[in-house]
Amino acid sequence: MTDGFASDAAPSLTVGTAGHIDHGKTALVRALTGRDTDRLAEERRRGMSIELGYAELALGERRLSLVDVPGHERFVRTMIAGATGIDLFLLVVAADDGVMPQTREHLAVLRALGVDAGVVALTKVDLVDGPDRGRVAGELGELLPGAPIVAVSARSGEGIDELRARLLDVAERVDAARDAGVEGPPIGSRGALPPAVGRVAGPASQARREAAAVGGPADRDDPVLHVDRVFTVAGHGTVVTGTLWSGSLRRGDRVVVLPGGKEVRIRSIESHDCSLDVVGPRRRVALNLAGLRREEIGRGDVVTVAGTVLAPTYRLDVALDGEARAVLDERRVQVHHGTREAPARVIDLGDGTAQLRLEQPLLARRGDRVVVRRIAPPDTLGGAIVVDPAPRRHSDRSGMSVSISGCSAPKSRRASEGTGAPGPGPLARRVLGELEADGERPRTPAKLSEDLGEPRREVERAVGELVDAGTAVRLKADVVYPTAEAERLAEAVVALVAREGSTSIGEVRDALGLSRKYAQALLEHLDGERVLRRDGDRHYPRGGAP
Repeated sequence: MTDGFASDAAPSLTVGTAGHIDHGKTALVRALTGRDTDRLAEERRRGMSIELGYAELALGERRLSLVDVPGHERFVRTMIAGATGIDLFLLVVAADDGVMPQTREHLAVLRALGVDAGVVALTKVDLVDGPDRGRVAGELGELLPGAPIVAVSARSGEGIDELRARLLDVAERVDAARDAGVEGPPIGSRGALPPAVGRVAGPASQARREAAAVGGPADRDDPVLHVDRVFTVAGHGTVVTGTLWSGSLRRGDRVVVLPGGKEVRIRSIESHDCSLDVVGPRRRVALNLAGLRREEIGRGDVVTVAGTVLAPTYRLDVALDGEARAVLDERRVQVHHGTREAPARVIDLGDGTAQLRLEQPLLARRGDRVVVRRIAPPDTLGGAIVVDPAPRRHSDRSGMSVSISGCSAPKSRRASEGTGAPGPGPLARRVLGELEADGERPRTPAKLSEDLGEPRREVERAVGELVDAGTAVRLKADVVYPTAEAERLAEAVVALVAREGSTSIGEVRDALGLSRKYAQALLEHLDGERVLRRDGDRHYPRGGAP
């Protein structure tokens, strides 16, 4: 690790590029920072960014972290992973091309993330004459009223100094606005703040204001780093990088990697090639983690501390941005948070709020933002703020309610989350991973004990921890499902009953592709939860025929 500052615990800011492919983002970053962020041979061969790139941006005495994102439509998911940690944008639009599809897509992502300040760089101005330059600048003024537009050429150097000055101006105003708690109108709205501010945010509903206002010492002071890159360094071991969203980290700290829960030690810290003893929030960080193998961590994991309220969740209650109401028209969407993503079912809760039932866990806190995209055809639908990261399971306003015992964390545990009470232990998390891998035919605790080489009693205790935490459901003594899988199967059974009027063990078995054992466990549980009612070998909606 290189020598550098002993400590940099003060908050910083991160700027992210945005824009269509071939509009010169990486070339502009090179002109601004002196660093080529296309580090992969494939990127250099193809002349396009594929992965996220990083550099330090010097603006006089101030230093910002810079994330360079891919511009191709196939890499929007990678773009979102890089954009989730940024504070201001650098939108790049080529003067010889103008506004293109990924220009608008990236702006939609920025709106969804609430990234409300930035500068527009009108690139490649050396390739066009004055009228064409003015035409594209006018188009950008319509698209982003209020944002500074700087004409630049990465090749000739025209406008680069002015661009640095505008970025510094906006960064200082972001700091001031954050301190004052100011919010403005959405990106591209006519009600933008004064042009010099370059601020383009959306007004929050009451639910969103309340969600964003939380984040007191119980969680917002905890260090949270969403991992976007993992690699090994010979003689050093595993290194992870990401933007430190909150808190601070110190060399020698014991930290926890979620969702797995493994505890490791920070051997060393770097930020832009400078070794640090302490690093503060809003900075790009590289952590050399002792006691962690490369395969034990990946993009989407989170580095935090033991006792944090942050925990894997399969449900999110969210307040939708005004533009995101289209989310409610979709049955299934893709939800992006941090550097992780998951498909989810959408449950309309009314008044612009929804429950997102996730098929894989996310690691979100109240007040965090998520991006919601349509799965097919892929498109960014909008953003939302997390109102509750561990909600009970709500009923769809338009459908039959399905109650799965154990799907919601007990109130006693939910209250204890804010005090840092321990959740499921390492063996329990391991058991959950095995059950998730099993899918619709989970192994029995006895079989898991045999396969894992753990005592039966310890595996049963681990299952109990999962059930108490609301992450698993025991339908019968030897049938235990992860909560998300139990909900999916239960809703499929209820849909079958609603369509056919009733069902049987054999019909559920055939419709869901289960064995009789699992079909019977599902139906008996739904009977016991008073979702269905059994009459002979038929199961009916509660209160329905015959």
